[in-house]
Amino acid sequence: MANALTGQPGLSLDRRKVLLGLGMAAVAGFAQARQPVINTEPLEEGELVGLMPERMGRWTFMTESGLVLPPSDALSDRLYDNLVTRIYTNPEGKAAMFLMAYNNSQDGVLQIHRPETCYPAGGFVLSETQPMNVALPSASGPASGGLPAQVFSADSRTRDEVVLYWTRVGEEFPQRWSQQRLTVAQDNIRGIIPDGMLARVSTLGSDIGAELPVLEDFVVALHNEAPPKLRGLLFGA
Repeated sequence: MANALTGQPGLSLDRRKVLLGLGMAAVAGFAQARQPVINTEPLEEGELVGLMPERMGRWTFMTESGLVLPPSDALSDRLYDNLVTRIYTNPEGKAAMFLMAYNNSQDGVLQIHRPETCYPAGGFVLSETQPMNVALPSASGPASGGLPAQVFSADSRTRDEVVLYWTRVGEEFPQRWSQQRLTVAQDNIRGIIPDGMLARVSTLGSDIGAELPVLEDFVVALHNEAPPKLRGLLFGA
């Protein structure tokens, strides 16, 4: 049937098809333009190890073994570009077990594990996780008001630990898993796939009140002695 205005059959239908096609192309182009991109270069393999100081205040490097590690599976093996494990001791013979895990790409699927996952997998029973802030001298950036961290005790048949840890996702320091997921989602909306870092330090013992000052002393020493690149990865400044 001819179009009433032009006398040309099917012209209005053809125009609708063209306009619909142009609209779909525009939406696809906008979606492609808004696709989140990684904004942090990956670290070289083993680079973190080279950044770790041998001495930090009263703490001296002793060994790299003996820590509780994240469970190994097909997914977790893709989570970290670099994983560092180290044990330091102080003059009183107290050992601080330190783990740092880093990945330059935190999307909705691959996100850093939190210790509440790996410790139960190792046979530990955990206390309630308590949020806290670690005061850092001369800190700037997100940690200037204190480093947002978490602490809990982990007990097993073979040993007990008090664990202090913190995570950095992009420019934020989420203290909860829900906050971590929200931070990743917000950065993705902004077109960014942020990097992610987990730092964990623990001592042998089960009394959080007794072990916490030792753990805080280690974190402050690490902050003070870390080279600039490592300090940025750990503390954002």
